[in-house]
Amino acid sequence: MSHVMVVDDEAPMRAALEAHFMRDGWDVTTAYGANDALAKFRRMPCPLVVTDMRMPDGDGLGVLRGLRELAPQVGVIFLTAFASVPEAVRAMREGACDYLVKPVSFEQLKDAAERVLARVPERGAREAENLLIGRSASLRSLQDRARQVARTDMDVLVAAESGTGKELLARLIHQASDRRNRPFVAVNCAAFPEALLESELFGHARGAFTGAAAAKPGKFELAHTGTLLLDEIGELPLLLQPKLLRALQEREVDRLGDTRPVPVDVRVIATTNQPLASLVEEGKFRADLYYRLNVVPLSIPPLRDRRGDVPLLVQHFLEKYSRRGGAPAPVFSPELMERLEQHAWPGNVRELENLVRRAIALHPGERIGREFFEDAVAEESKGSAKAPVPAAASTFTPGVSLRDMERRLLESTLDAEGGNRTRAARLLGICPRTMRNKIREYGLAPRRYQ
Repeated sequence: MSHVMVVDDEAPMRAALEAHFMRDGWDVTTAYGANDALAKFRRMPCPLVVTDMRMPDGDGLGVLRGLRELAPQVGVIFLTAFASVPEAVRAMREGACDYLVKPVSFEQLKDAAERVLARVPERGAREAENLLIGRSASLRSLQDRARQVARTDMDVLVAAESGTGKELLARLIHQASDRRNRPFVAVNCAAFPEALLESELFGHARGAFTGAAAAKPGKFELAHTGTLLLDEIGELPLLLQPKLLRALQEREVDRLGDTRPVPVDVRVIATTNQPLASLVEEGKFRADLYYRLNVVPLSIPPLRDRRGDVPLLVQHFLEKYSRRGGAPAPVFSPELMERLEQHAWPGNVRELENLVRRAIALHPGERIGREFFEDAVAEESKGSAKAPVPAAASTFTPGVSLRDMERRLLESTLDAEGGNRTRAARLLGICPRTMRNKIREYGLAPRRYQ
C-alpha cells in the first residue's frame, strides 16, 4: 500500500484528496499547514507529500526544505491556485518532483503521484552515494559493500578515525535500504552522563525517577521500523552493555521503571574510533556484545590514504558552503591544491571541510594560493601550543609497564593543562568520558582535575 501526506489549509480540499486517495487504496495522512506537516512527518514519515504552495503559517517551499532535512529522498508534489513561471522554476530547482495548477483532476494527480513513487528508490540510492565524496578505489569498494549490506537487515559496525564520515556511511546504508522512508535516529554514546544514557536509549516510565513527570520513549522506540545509529559505541558504560545486548538479541527494550517490554524493529549501526577488540581484551567492553554488533564490519579509509579525493572534496565543500552563505566561492590555485593533496590530514575530511569554510569566510571570490594553507597551519599551531610535557612522561624507560606509562602520561598531561580534563582529553585524542574513567581507573586525585 502506498502512503501519501496531503497538506492543505482548506479543509474541503484536504478531505476531498484524502477520500480520493483512500478510495484507491492509499494510506493517507493529512496536515492543515506547514508546521503540522513537518511535525506529523517526524512521527510518521512517508515517501510522498502533496502540498499546497501557500498556507497561513508558511509556504510549500518551506515545507519542502524541512522535509528534505528529515528525509532527503521524499517525493514532493506542489498544488497551487496561483501559478507563475518563476515560482514553478524555483520549486523544481529546490527539488520538487511536480508542480500542478488547481483545479486538477484526481486522475492527473494520481498519475503524477505514481510517477514520483516509481522514482523515489532510484533517487534515494543516488543521493546515498553522494554522501561520501570520492573516486578512490578504496572508497568505491566501501560504497559497494555498504550497498550490499543495505539490502539486508544485518547490524553493522563501522570502525574509523574521527572525521572520516562514519555517520555519513550510516546514512548511506539507511538511504539505500528498504527502511529509507522510515526514521533515522542517531545517539552519541559519549555525549550523555551514564545516569542519563540509559533513559536516552531505552526510555522511562512516568515516575521512574525524580522529575520523570511523564513517560518518555527512548531512541530505540523513536527509530522503530528505521535505523538507529549508536555513535562512539566504545564509550558505552559497562553497566549498560548487558541491556543493549538484550535489546539487540530480543528486539525489545525495557523502559526504566516499566514492567512491560516494548517490541522494536530497528537496524542498528554502531560506530567507533577505538579498536573494540582491544577494549574487550582490557575488560572494558563485553565480548558477547562486540560479536553481536560486529555482524558486518566496515572500515572507512582515512583521507591520507585517498589523497586523490581531496580535489573532489574541496569542490564539493566550496559549492555547498558558498551556496548556503550566499558568498562567491574562492578559487584554489593549482599550487594550493597540490599542497592540500600532500597534507597528512590528521583531522581527516572534517579538517579539510573546516579549511574550505575558512577560505570562503576570509577570501570570498578571490584566488588564493599555497600561502593560505601555510598561514592556516601556522595559526592552528599557535592556537594549540601547549605547555611542555614533563620529562618523566616523555622519557621512555625500559622495563616500565605500558599501564604505568599510560598513568604517567595522563597525569603529566593533566598537570600541563592545569588540571583541565577537557583540554587534556583533547590533547591526548580521547573523549572527556574516557578521561574521567582513566582518572578513576588509576586513582588520580579527582579534586585536582576538573
